[in-house]
Amino acid sequence: MIGSNKSNLSPLLKQATDVHVDRGEGCYLFDTDGKRYLDFTAGIGVTSTGHCHPKVVAAAQEQIGKLIHGQYTTILHKPIQDLSARLADKMPGDIDSIFYASAGTEAAESAMRLMRHATGRPNIVVFHGGFHGRTMGSASMTTSGTAYTAGLQPLMGGVIVAPFPSAFRYGWSEDQATEFCLQELDYILQTISAPSDTAGMLIEPIQGEGGFIPANTKFMQGLRERCDKHGMLLGADEVQAGYGRTGKFWSHSHFDVEPDIVVTAKGLASGFPLSACAAPRKIMEKGLPGSQGGTYGGNVVACAAALATLDVIEEEGLVDNAGTQGAHLKERLELLADKDDGIGDVRGKGLMVGVEFQKDGKPDGARAEKVAKECEKHGLLLLRCGPGKQVVRFLPPLVVTREQIDEGVDIFAKAVDSSS
Repeated sequence: MIGSNKSNLSPLLKQATDVHVDRGEGCYLFDTDGKRYLDFTAGIGVTSTGHCHPKVVAAAQEQIGKLIHGQYTTILHKPIQDLSARLADKMPGDIDSIFYASAGTEAAESAMRLMRHATGRPNIVVFHGGFHGRTMGSASMTTSGTAYTAGLQPLMGGVIVAPFPSAFRYGWSEDQATEFCLQELDYILQTISAPSDTAGMLIEPIQGEGGFIPANTKFMQGLRERCDKHGMLLGADEVQAGYGRTGKFWSHSHFDVEPDIVVTAKGLASGFPLSACAAPRKIMEKGLPGSQGGTYGGNVVACAAALATLDVIEEEGLVDNAGTQGAHLKERLELLADKDDGIGDVRGKGLMVGVEFQKDGKPDGARAEKVAKECEKHGLLLLRCGPGKQVVRFLPPLVVTREQIDEGVDIFAKAVDSSS
């Protein structure tokens, strides 16, 4: 019944906060009572230009007045053609061919399908702790937590999980973790999936749901070397870490490596549902006819918003801002960690920073939850991630200022202190 206290939303949707939002502006959300919240979730990294950036709003409004839906395998429209040209210029190497969908999981599945079609090989290597989506193919490639696959077995076959250099979890140095993971990858190619059966590798260069864990140059270049040696394709899932969030346009650029396939979504259109899978035409054309498509992919309003998003990112220098403000954010959080033994690690790049809580050397999800809830009471919204939800993640919009970073960290610091 409308207006009752009982929600008609699925009970399987677990709300991270108790906030009922009325409107958003820049880095702030306002609830139905008018209370202001500093939003360091950005819709899980989606509202990269802030809430309701005037330029994005104007572009969407103008497009809605002309055409709302033009299915892009039936007709073509100018926004999708212009966006494709702009995106191709942002892509690494010779990537110049783009397939659009609505959600990151669709784009990840299209990358997996393209790898198989282009190579004629069945198997895909993914990395422990990675998140690629909830639909069947993407869930089969996801190992950031069992919530996404519990009760869904058996999953799609042909997926092999290799270790990711999570130095903090292993309790090793980064060099030790990297050497171990590359050795294990070679062992996997010797004992589980022969290179001749392996189409490629799909990796989050900086893991998202798995705990905000960056890879490193030696590891990423090691993957590139093995893919080149064996004729396998390297795919970068940039859904959460890409599009300027880490202080570079793509997170894989931190590691001096060029993938064959890039998957992107989230910050692509400032909140409008749009995702993409991009590859060189010589690879994309090896896909089988009918293997790409969808009713809503490449929606004309979303494409118009995406074009405006790119304009804002470039005109306002948001990639550089992410690097600058992210460095300040991380420095302040590291100083906080030095004073609290319950903070085991602060990690990430740019405006994608995670704070991992621990107790007696084990993940402390309970304290992370307590801190996040305390922050909510005082007007700061944060989310958690990691297999035990022990990592509090900072994902401010890319328009965030130094003053807003300080405002957020001050609230977080008081919550940490009160929870100890």
